[in-house]
Amino acid sequence: MGDRWHVEVDRGVCIGSGMCVNHAPEGFSLDSARQSHPRAVETDANEPVLTAAEGCPVEAIMITMLGSGEAVFPPEE
Repeated sequence: MGDRWHVEVDRGVCIGSGMCVNHAPEGFSLDSARQSHPRAVETDANEPVLTAAEGCPVEAIMITMLGSGEAVFPPEE
């Protein structure tokens, strides 16, 4: 069994650029206010969701390991 992630979007930071939907349409959607939402709060680790988080212009997407809470993105410094 592979890694599982917890995905969150900080709606106070999200500017609705839609980059997350472009990178991972199966992982994110925009609501009528153009705010991003993860399609599933828990997901299997996957490259498109990570690419979406890395490509967010305001770093509004946080990914942590399900269970341990270890940061996947943004990485802990």
